[in-house]
This record gives sequence, C-alpha cells and structure tokens, in this order.
Amino acid sequence: MRTPNAYAIAVRKADGTIVNTAARLPKWSDKYPLLKWPVLRGGAVLVQSMGLGIKALNYSANEAFAQVEEAKAEEVKVALSPAVIEGEGDFAGLTGAVPGLFPVPTKKRSRDELNKGNTAAATSSIIFALIFNILLFVAAPLLLTNALFIAAGWATAPAAVSTSSATPNAAGSAGTSAADANSTTQTATDERSSIPWYDRAWSTVRTYLHPVRPSVALNLIDGLIRMTFFLIMIFSFSLLKDIKRVFEYHGAEHKTVFTWEAGLPLTVENARPQPRQHPRCGTSFLMVVMLVAIILFSLIKFDSLLLNFLVRIALMPVVAGVSYEIIRISAKKESSWFFKLMTRPGVWLQNITTQEPDDQQLEVAIEALKESLKLEPQTAEAVAAPLS
Repeated sequence: MRTPNAYAIAVRKADGTIVNTAARLPKWSDKYPLLKWPVLRGGAVLVQSMGLGIKALNYSANEAFAQVEEAKAEEVKVALSPAVIEGEGDFAGLTGAVPGLFPVPTKKRSRDELNKGNTAAATSSIIFALIFNILLFVAAPLLLTNALFIAAGWATAPAAVSTSSATPNAAGSAGTSAADANSTTQTATDERSSIPWYDRAWSTVRTYLHPVRPSVALNLIDGLIRMTFFLIMIFSFSLLKDIKRVFEYHGAEHKTVFTWEAGLPLTVENARPQPRQHPRCGTSFLMVVMLVAIILFSLIKFDSLLLNFLVRIALMPVVAGVSYEIIRISAKKESSWFFKLMTRPGVWLQNITTQEPDDQQLEVAIEALKESLKLEPQTAEAVAAPLS
C-alpha cells in the first residue's frame, strides 16, 4: 500500500501470521527538479511504481521461500532402513529405501542469496512483460489495422508486378483479338501457378504490409483493436485461480482506502461493506492511456511501418505522462463531470480487476495501510489520500 510519502508491504505467511515492511518514499523530484515538470513527473511516478512492484514481489517471495528453506534445514540424516541395520542379509527385507542414498540436510541459503535470485526473477519477468506488451498492444494492432485497410480497399494497395510484365506494348495492342487476350491471361495464370507457394505467400504478406499513411480513422480502429486485446487479456486472466486471488486482494485494498477516506477506524467490520471499485485506481489510468494513445498516435504520419512502430514506442512515456496529468487534474474535483467521464470506463473494468475479498485479505490490506500511515507526516495524514 502506497501513501504520498511512504509505502508498506504486508504478507500473510503459511502459518497465518502477518509480517510487514515499511519505508519512507523519497520523491525523485526533490533530487531532480526537472521531474516536477508536467508530463515528466508522470513518467517518473510510473518508473518508481515499477520499482516498488519489484520490491513487493521480492519481499513476499522471500517470506514464502524462507519457510521452505527452514523446513528443509530441519531434515535429519537417517540410515537406510531398520532391515539393513539389523543385518538381515544383503539388503534382505529392504522394502522402501534405496541402498546408498541418504536424505541429508539441505544447506540453508542466506536472505541475501534468496533476495538476489528473486530480484533477477522479478526483473526478468518485467522485461518479458514489457516486450510482450509492446508486441501485443503496439505492433499487433498496427499490423492488423494496416492489413484491414488494404483488404477493405480504404488505402491504395501496391501495384502487382505481374500486371506490367504480362502486358508489354499495351499502346500497340489495341487490335489484339479476344483469343489473344485470353491466351495472355491464361499464360499469366500458368506463370503464377508455377511460382513456389512460399513466394506467393510472401507476395501476399508484402501486399498487406504495404504502409498505409496514418489518419484519424486508422488510429481510431487501431485503438479499438488495442482496447479489445486489453479487455480479452484481463478477462482471460481473471479466470485463473491465482490471478483471481490477486484481484481479491485488489478489492481489499480499495475497501481499506474507502474506509480510511470516510474517517472510520481501520477494522475489518468497517471495511467489509465498502465498495471495491475506486475512481483513482490504476485501472482507470490504463483506460485513459488507451484513449490518449489514439490521439497522440494520430500525429505520426510516416510512409513506413517500421518508423510508425518505433515512434509509437518512443511516444509511450509521453502517453503515460499526459494520462497521468489528466488523472491528476480530474482528481482535484472528483464530483466534476470531467472526472466522472474519464474514470467511468476504469470503474466499470474494476468489476473484473477487483473481486470480493474475505476477512483475512482485508486484515492484510489494513495492516499495510496502517504501517504506511505511521510514516506519513502528521500534517499530511488528514488530507493525503492513500494510493493503493
């Protein structure tokens, strides 16, 4: 759970106890004043949030694996079996053991060693996720939209090379008979059928990948395809048991934040009836990103698919920064129509990304918020809303 000046991570261990860690959150803008500028500060907040995500993953993994390591360390060295010890022949009567194999204590790894491994795993996961998301939400929609415009005839397709070669000296063929024309067409068809299938396939791919100059219509369809992919991905993930549990903890965070914002004591009883959809959730931010991308990507008008793709990647920090500013401005007046309009799609989507938590999950969320609030300046506690 993150508050304006601190963060806290709470984890429920296998034995039912809750452990936590908390720390003050330095503002990068204090060290680098340039990051106080609009748009730039949004990118800085997102990068810092990703760093906190890695810390949270490492901490929870360390707590989980630490118990496993402790359990392994408690194993004791045992002999093969009583039958062998008692000397009943050459392994006579041996029923379950394997001669010569002994379960020995596993060397307990230090916390630092576990932390290094978990950090590498978390970093690798984030790098993979970034590459996957770029391919799914930038490359795939652009290629599909381009192919759609070519197939639908909304853009000029490249001229077929075979047409010019099949009709030489067109100016002097006015008197060509119908039979000759049919013969020429048949020859061209025969020549095309004699081309290997992979050459024909590559020719078709090149046709559909012929660059279409971006326009408002193209970027609108591109954005709709991107949003469709996003919704399908979120819905598919929600069907997984482990992800559903993550979404339940997400709902617990929101209920806890609503409880604190209402000025109620942070208890499970007060948090349980609170709504789980929060207008300042990151889900709302993602929906704003989708809309802003449609507008900013419309400014890219290169006659090259590769350039259009690369510039879109380069603009992603700008898209995120602008989206952050929109959420920031609209959040100042939560009752305004602008705020409600911008956050309504995200609130609807939270019906998927948040699920009803149980009391134990609420206890973990409450623990995290309490620990984070302890590190907040006293003057800020009354006015600063937590950021779940």
